[in-house]
Amino acid sequence: MKFSFRYIQDKIFTGFATGAAGLLVVVLLLVLTPMVYRGTKAVVFQGTIEYRKMQLDVFGRGDIEVIATEKAKAQQVRDKLYAMIEGFKKGLDVDVLSGRAKNIYRNYGKEIRDKELASEEFRRRRELSRKIRNELMTAFSLSDKEQIKAHLDNVLGYKDNTDFEGTSAKDFFALAEEFSEIVENIDLKRRKEYANSLGEIEGAVLKLLGPLPGDAVPALVQDRYGCTRMDMAKVQIDRVLYSQRWVSQANNDSLVKVKISRVQQFAGTEMARLFDFVENNADAMLMPKSTFYWQYFIDDSTAGHYFGGVGHEIIGTLLLTIVAMLFAFPLGVISAAYLVECASDGPVTRIVRMCINSLAGVPSVVFGLFGLAFFVLYLLPLMGALSKGCVLTASLTLGVLTLPVMIRASEEAIRAVPKTYKEASLGLGATGLRTFVKVTLPAAMPGILTGVILSISRVAGETAPVLFTGAVALGPLPKSLFDPARTLSYGSYDIAVGDRLAMQVPHNQYGMVVTLVLLIIVLNTAAIFLRAKIFKKLKGL
Repeated sequence: MKFSFRYIQDKIFTGFATGAAGLLVVVLLLVLTPMVYRGTKAVVFQGTIEYRKMQLDVFGRGDIEVIATEKAKAQQVRDKLYAMIEGFKKGLDVDVLSGRAKNIYRNYGKEIRDKELASEEFRRRRELSRKIRNELMTAFSLSDKEQIKAHLDNVLGYKDNTDFEGTSAKDFFALAEEFSEIVENIDLKRRKEYANSLGEIEGAVLKLLGPLPGDAVPALVQDRYGCTRMDMAKVQIDRVLYSQRWVSQANNDSLVKVKISRVQQFAGTEMARLFDFVENNADAMLMPKSTFYWQYFIDDSTAGHYFGGVGHEIIGTLLLTIVAMLFAFPLGVISAAYLVECASDGPVTRIVRMCINSLAGVPSVVFGLFGLAFFVLYLLPLMGALSKGCVLTASLTLGVLTLPVMIRASEEAIRAVPKTYKEASLGLGATGLRTFVKVTLPAAMPGILTGVILSISRVAGETAPVLFTGAVALGPLPKSLFDPARTLSYGSYDIAVGDRLAMQVPHNQYGMVVTLVLLIIVLNTAAIFLRAKIFKKLKGL
């Protein structure tokens, strides 16, 4: 009966342990799967002609002739889109139309001044051109078609006037005829509505295709190109095809965002055909190609992590992790050796151990503030260096952060070494120090490396400590330990706090996080491999 109860108890405990492990695996998969899926889009995606242009300009990558040919083909289709927008826009902007009329009036005045006409004749022609200009400007400002037609007819009545033969005043009548056609195709009473929607369309087209040909080169690299990826392009195409409006629900005060087709907004106008054109010619304008951007792991990034990769961030993370472990590993092992081998089990030792255990649970942001106050503001000036965050201060802060873990893991590993090892060494005449260095420490090394594995995982992924002590969002590779560095954890944080930027480049944010996870896995794998090798050596295999 007693055996049966223990057997059942053992099976129940094993079942719970297996279930807990399985649940942990499921939770990890639920967390990591969507993250990895989105993160891989930073490397594998549909790249547009804008992506290839950016790679050529920023990183010097690509075939110049091939890209030039693709640009020319895409531009032919884009020009048709621009022409549709500009053609419709002419009838909406009263200031532009009035400006054209004023320029014609001004140019005509210069022409008749150069003819050296009699003052009376000059005044007559000037008054007549002013009258025509004012008639046009009045027509442009009206919304009633009948009134507009009356003013345009007044203008066109002077079309055959011999005074205007061979002068720029003929452009008055071309402008009147052009506006007459525009009036027939749009409802001028909805001019403001059209203008607002057209402004949204132009903004989306600018994001989609980049600056118009002939426009000045924008200062920011991210503004010099359109959508470099088809997933980003589809968002802007949707903005072209649909407008979003907040509308009230029936019998409810709350508002709901709805999508309204722009085809309905521009029904009956020449603009309506633009939307079918965009849908049917999106690929011709953007020329998407399947892209494997392996250089993501070595490239530098542009401002705001909009373009480029995480090469600098990987190097910075590795540098901070290695320097931190160079500080924490020996100090942790020496501290653990003292507590186990030298310190008596008295009140002082118990207080020290209690402090170490307490430090292991202190939030990382506290260590960051400590690093700022001690290493950055006190230690560096004491050394004669500038008081600024750098690799050294960030690494020391991370070393202090992980020191409690290193001490506890090393202490337990040293305690786990059989006492017979130590007794045998001492019995053969070795000193206590030599026994520890040659016998105890090698035997404890697999356990100590377990602490190293745990420490690496925490050091590489911390953001709060390096935020105060040495991480930067953008900058060159550090040339010395007294320069700041970019890290993967701080880079993903930098993207996240910029809400608008995070929405534009979610693939880069997830790409950084996945890269950090992969980097930690690689570092841990290397440490596990080293631990296994040492363990085999100890066994004599």
